[in-house]
Amino acid sequence: MHIHILGICGTFMGSLALLARALGHKVTGSDANVYPPMSTQLQNAGVVIEEGYLIEHLQPAPDLVVVGNAMKRGMDVIEYLLNEGLRYTSGPQFLSEQVLQSRHVIAVAGTHGKTTTTTMLAWILHYAGIDAGFLIGGVPLVDTPDTHLQQVFAHSSYLGADKLAANKDSEDKNGGYFVIEADEYDSAFFDKRSKFVHYRPRTAILNNLEFDHADIFADLNAIQTQFHHMVRMIPSTGKIIMPAATASLEDTLAKGVWTPVWHTAIDDTNITASDSATARSDWHAKLLTADGSRFQISYPADNAAAIVEWSMSGMHNVNNALVAVAAAYDVGVSVETACAALSDFAGIKRRMELIGNVDDILVFDDFAHHPTAITTTLDGAKKKLADRRIWAIIEPRSNTMKMGIHQDSLAQSAALADDTLWYEPSGLEWGLKEVIDTAMAEDSTIGHQQVLCSIEGIIEYLCAHAQSGDAIVIMSNGGFEGIHQRLLTALRER
Repeated sequence: MHIHILGICGTFMGSLALLARALGHKVTGSDANVYPPMSTQLQNAGVVIEEGYLIEHLQPAPDLVVVGNAMKRGMDVIEYLLNEGLRYTSGPQFLSEQVLQSRHVIAVAGTHGKTTTTTMLAWILHYAGIDAGFLIGGVPLVDTPDTHLQQVFAHSSYLGADKLAANKDSEDKNGGYFVIEADEYDSAFFDKRSKFVHYRPRTAILNNLEFDHADIFADLNAIQTQFHHMVRMIPSTGKIIMPAATASLEDTLAKGVWTPVWHTAIDDTNITASDSATARSDWHAKLLTADGSRFQISYPADNAAAIVEWSMSGMHNVNNALVAVAAAYDVGVSVETACAALSDFAGIKRRMELIGNVDDILVFDDFAHHPTAITTTLDGAKKKLADRRIWAIIEPRSNTMKMGIHQDSLAQSAALADDTLWYEPSGLEWGLKEVIDTAMAEDSTIGHQQVLCSIEGIIEYLCAHAQSGDAIVIMSNGGFEGIHQRLLTALRER
């Protein structure tokens, strides 16, 4: 079958394209924004990508068009699709019907950390010898001599074995599992339900829940309703895994829950003003280093405990690791094996990924798209790179950020950086410079922040002021007009 994907370079749709290829279909696609790492991954896999959304891309007609959620009524290609009566579906619906049926689906949901946690969990399962399929909204980093892991994690999705062992108590747990990043964003212009409603998980991680995606959700309650729709589908023999004392998630479960819940907590932190959260938690993480590069995970109910020692950092990643280990345990992986797997885990692209070192100036790429994500990333960076001056270079690119929903918390979110440069693109409907200047005037703890309106200006400023021993963290959930390589080139040439 010939499948054409509209919006193929999105992280979800690109991963879906690879699964469709693995199922034996001919796959083509088109997108208006073609940039690495997804475009490179697809091209390397032999998927033909066409620039733009042209009617000609659907001539001759493919057998099926998979429509990304960036597509809207009024676009020529969509009107042509409908007027010609072409067969079409959404990405989540295609995935549900073609891949997830009869599988034990492990879904990772939450405002932050979905991609990282999904990758961790898939990595743990394969490290343990379980041939699980997965779909990740990013590209894993692989730094291991294990050839199997190198091959499986060369891309952001993997089909895996499609059948569970006939005897659930059998040691043969090789197939039938599928780990998926469960996004709350809508499915398509014709299906406004969250993607994850299609997945029907048996094991679900609810990592956190904040207001985001203001372009499609009116408020937090609207997002909680979608989460509740997914919760209603989790069987009573399944499992829900979530951090303790997370009010937004507890409120969601208060709407109704029919599945056992495991709570997790990081000990000796200010998760809550009360000690009750840690006391009633089923799973615990205890920091052994302040930056989160070494910690212990324990499951007291089974007297199980083991240590993770890895190259990653930050409290958010400790939490991601904790829920991933718990989910792996739920499908038969010991705590010891899971922690050993994470100690060999390199991370994923665009999550504090070191992309260059020029004269001892380290340049990192990070996907941070929300004030909370900016804060947690910088917190981890400050603790891990304690002897370096930290620069934060931030593009407010997500729809919610561009709408100005979080403008009052932007400056404070970057307060941990020693210097911050915000990029204000043309067409922003509110004044980023005014917001940052006002915040700095009202709060002296925020530190030095300024707003620049061109990529060239940011690069020139960094070349003039960055020094050996500094670390530059570039944050955006898009291509940021190629600033990463342009900056590295300029630093080398200065």
